[in-house]
Amino acid sequence: MDFELTVEQQRRYDETLSAVREQLGEESLGTGRFFTRQQWKTAASLGLTGLCLPPSQGGGGLGALDTALSLEAFGRGCRDTGLVFAVCAHLLACAVPIRDFASDELRERMATGLTSGDVIAANAMTEDDAGSDVGRLAVTARRGEDGAYVLDGEKSFASNAPAADVIVTYALSDPAAGFFGVSGFAVPRDLPGVVVGEPMEKMGLSSCPAARVSFENCRVPEAYRLGAEGQGGAIFQHSMTWERACLLAAYLGVMEHQLERCVAHARERKQFGRRIGEFQAISHRIAVMKQRLEGSRLLLYRGCWLLDNDRAHVGAIALAKLAVSEAAVANSLDAVQIFGGAGYLSAAGVEQMLRDSIPTTIFSGTSEVQREIVAREAGL
Repeated sequence: MDFELTVEQQRRYDETLSAVREQLGEESLGTGRFFTRQQWKTAASLGLTGLCLPPSQGGGGLGALDTALSLEAFGRGCRDTGLVFAVCAHLLACAVPIRDFASDELRERMATGLTSGDVIAANAMTEDDAGSDVGRLAVTARRGEDGAYVLDGEKSFASNAPAADVIVTYALSDPAAGFFGVSGFAVPRDLPGVVVGEPMEKMGLSSCPAARVSFENCRVPEAYRLGAEGQGGAIFQHSMTWERACLLAAYLGVMEHQLERCVAHARERKQFGRRIGEFQAISHRIAVMKQRLEGSRLLLYRGCWLLDNDRAHVGAIALAKLAVSEAAVANSLDAVQIFGGAGYLSAAGVEQMLRDSIPTTIFSGTSEVQREIVAREAGL
């Protein structure tokens, strides 16, 4: 059992971290409300929008573990976690199902743009009555006389939608077939009948715009369907496997940076004539933060390794997603406490990490859903 990264993995991690710090560090992000196309193109130039896409389309051709390591470096070096999340959603929830389930023609048409950053993708699955219960989709896809699908209905929350060029979505094509009645589509934003709402106000990940997406008698040619008709449920589960395994790696990077800041603050800040790091109340809090980080990192790396090696991975990835997300929230609360009043102020950026961490227990399947998966895998 070898816990060391290979020379190539360490080199890629170090180079990605250095490049992200230089080109997407705090001073280069600007003050806009949402990420800009230039920031997106910068991330793309570093290979981050195509890490696990085929080299033939300009991608990195990486497996889950190597993708996770690069996203961890991205999260550690970039101070705009909203941008990091947006890239991850584009890559894992959208580009991966296009990579694995689009027709050769559609994949050839879209993959290069997805990798280069010329095309931004949004995932639209969630509905008002279909959050964790994705089997209750109300958006429908019926066949028209010309063989195209006619999509009708509304998705309630789609990250990247206001900026997207293509929307990966799922609709009920056979209401009587249950799980096997859902079909997936990669819908160009400019098709008639695609209506993207105004960006939502959110608690965190603010620079990643999210909006409702409506399909109003939207005719989608069969060529834009992903996989076979009725395969959408399995396609979505496949994309969520990659998202749970790799997106959360970005939060390992965020927690690494957060811990570095807490240690530096505890060394410098003095109260009662002593550095606060000398007080057990602070030093032990930091020790627990380190424990959560390293424990969740090992679980995530293991889940990615199992996925790469085609081993049983569903329970392991659910356990990793649960561990990282819960650690991200707990460590962020501890960071605010360590910084005290300064941590509560926006200027320090500490409270921002807390707000950005809260969604981790909701997206890609809530913590409650992950616990159900783990319990089921345990034999209950």
